[in-house]
Amino acid sequence: MNAFVLLLCEAPFCCHFVEFANTVAAKVDRLRSWQKAVFYCGMAVVPIVISLTLTTLLGNAIAFATGVLYGLSALGKKGDAISYARIQQQKQQADEEKLTDTLEGEL
Repeated sequence: MNAFVLLLCEAPFCCHFVEFANTVAAKVDRLRSWQKAVFYCGMAVVPIVISLTLTTLLGNAIAFATGVLYGLSALGKKGDAISYARIQQQKQQADEEKLTDTLEGEL
């Protein structure tokens, strides 16, 4: 069932015999990446919780992997080194200011 739902959502041209395939695919395409990630990972975890066997794990690995990939795409690109260094420098300056304020308060 999970494989059919995954195929219906991701490749509706393979299910041309199902009348509502294009409607389902259009609705899934409107979802954000993180929503697709939650849907696919949740869809894969439910059978594993019900029956933890090797075949269940292997059978739902594809759906879970698809959810993980959508989740990673929802996180976006990794930040560049310049903006990361700028954020670290601002944090360091804020920490130094707090330290000097506490030291001045003790005197």
